[in-house]
Amino acid sequence: MNTLLNIKSFLLVARTGSFSGAARELGVAPSVITKRITRLEEEMGAQLFVRSTRALSLTPAGERLLPQYQRLVAELDEIIGAAAAAERGLEGHLRVKGPTTLTSMYLGAIFADFHAQNPGLTMDIVLLDRSVNPLEENFDLVVGALPGTYPGVVDVPLCPLTIVLCASPAYLDAKGAPEHPTELIEHDCLTSVLMGNTWTFEQPPSTVSVEVRSRFHANDTRVLREAALRGTGIAVLPSFLVSEDLKKGTLVALLPSTPIPTFWLKAVVPRIKLNKPGVQELVDFLKSRMHPTPPWPLS
Repeated sequence: MNTLLNIKSFLLVARTGSFSGAARELGVAPSVITKRITRLEEEMGAQLFVRSTRALSLTPAGERLLPQYQRLVAELDEIIGAAAAAERGLEGHLRVKGPTTLTSMYLGAIFADFHAQNPGLTMDIVLLDRSVNPLEENFDLVVGALPGTYPGVVDVPLCPLTIVLCASPAYLDAKGAPEHPTELIEHDCLTSVLMGNTWTFEQPPSTVSVEVRSRFHANDTRVLREAALRGTGIAVLPSFLVSEDLKKGTLVALLPSTPIPTFWLKAVVPRIKLNKPGVQELVDFLKSRMHPTPPWPLS
């Protein structure tokens, strides 16, 4: 059991990047973490971290052992959780990550409804607008729309997420409307983590990508919407956020002949957690509430 405790401390240090950061999360003194790592290194017969006054980094042995320890701890947690659930019914704890705007506006209600139906569970909902490896950051499920995936995880499609290029009439009156994606390099653009500074458009039979100039960046698309409404620049925004603005004319959709490819909102689950009590139930619940019709109005 002490070895397992030492391994968990190693994983926490690797994630936080410092002994003090790991100690803060566990509520112990940094010396406790130092002793645990030293004992683990003695058991493994190898140094796991390169320690210096400036930084802390994994040694080659630490890099090699990191994914093995992640799988080991996750599998043990699943075994213990499954055994307990078999005795008590659907109980346990779920740690879930969701995009900030979408969770605040729609997913939060879905998570709350799920918990209301499963009061034996406890849930930790974390709002983040960046790509997250659920295995590395100890999430049971991640909801997101960013492309790309990670080894050891399963991507479960939930629903399409339509993206709109738009600007206010005031901005278009002052700067003009682009007639082709490449003209965006001459415009003030508002960016977020969803597409960054490289915007891709459908131009059959292929696509065209443009590196835009960011005048205003935010990790919450509601902030970008407010900036767009005030004429700050051209923004790439989810249709659920701006559908009413487009209907009222306070924002204008641009480049309809070369639209932005549709994103897919997905649930990202570590493969070893698919059988965890509550995880599959939450995946099925999300699918039931989001497919084939998303929870937001369709424009």
